[in-house]
Amino acid sequence: AAFHGFQIDVQLNIMSFLSPQDVCRLGSTSCYWRAAVQDPLLWRYFLLRDLPSWTSVDWKSLPDVEIFNKAFSEVSDNALYDYMTIYKRSCPQGRRSLKLSRSRYGAVTSFLQSLVTQAEPRFAMFGPGLEELDNSLVQKMMTCPEILLVAGLPHRQIHGIGSGVSFQCNNNQKFNIVTLYSTTSVERRRAREEQAVAVNKMFYQEDSTEGNQQAGHYSVIAQVRKVCEVVDGFIYVANAEAHRERDRQEELARMLAMIDPALGPPNRPLLILSCVSHAGVERIPCVYMAHQLQLNLLHQPWMMQDTVAATLDGLLNGIEWLLEEANCKSAQ
Repeated sequence: AAFHGFQIDVQLNIMSFLSPQDVCRLGSTSCYWRAAVQDPLLWRYFLLRDLPSWTSVDWKSLPDVEIFNKAFSEVSDNALYDYMTIYKRSCPQGRRSLKLSRSRYGAVTSFLQSLVTQAEPRFAMFGPGLEELDNSLVQKMMTCPEILLVAGLPHRQIHGIGSGVSFQCNNNQKFNIVTLYSTTSVERRRAREEQAVAVNKMFYQEDSTEGNQQAGHYSVIAQVRKVCEVVDGFIYVANAEAHRERDRQEELARMLAMIDPALGPPNRPLLILSCVSHAGVERIPCVYMAHQLQLNLLHQPWMMQDTVAATLDGLLNGIEWLLEEANCKSAQ
């Protein structure tokens, strides 16, 4: 029995040097290896090792925070923590494979949607990552036609806000983004220079009592409310730079104020861009950011995507997801 246990430990140690994809291939060679490669300790190791490098996560794939908080010895029922299944569901490669398996249905859906004349979808973009970073994400979007082409300024005005900017992807899909800043450009520049937090004028705070504690609750001002009522989805730009402390609870409260179902359809998609200024800046891993912002509390489809403001790396992946979700909702 001792030798058998030693043999198993050696096998797990060897498999830990393989990639998860190679381990799955190994499991397809025989019944013995199929059972061996499903060891939960091995897949927990893979999960904790690899997830800091994952560049996106969504509402269907975010691992439960309890997986990280509990030691393996504390998990009483391994069935509740099928780490192999969690890994396959959560890793970007697994989600891409699932998406490819649905490509035939997606092609039919896209064709049917193309038969219906629709106005270009409109999204509201907001968040501290628009204002605090050394590189401007919006400026790069406006001046990088090889990645994102500016298609014009439409005439559909929103009182007090404007019409937003229309962009065009490589597949000729057009969409409109209304950018909402928390304050004036002068105040934003001063806040960046002084490493301070500018007063956010998009929201006003309402104090409400929950139990015995005071909980902060935000509502949006009238001009922003008009935007929330007409858009097809939202883009929240989060500051993911590790050296900067953020009040994620307050960020969540403001996010909830923007996507309040009282202001429009409750299932409108939310894209969260986990943004840093340039590639050399240390960033908070995507999955950790999702837990910090408590995105598991949201009730509509969401996706978080790592993005670099200086190069727009990752942006198109997020936009593609947002357009697919918005098109699906409009077709229903």
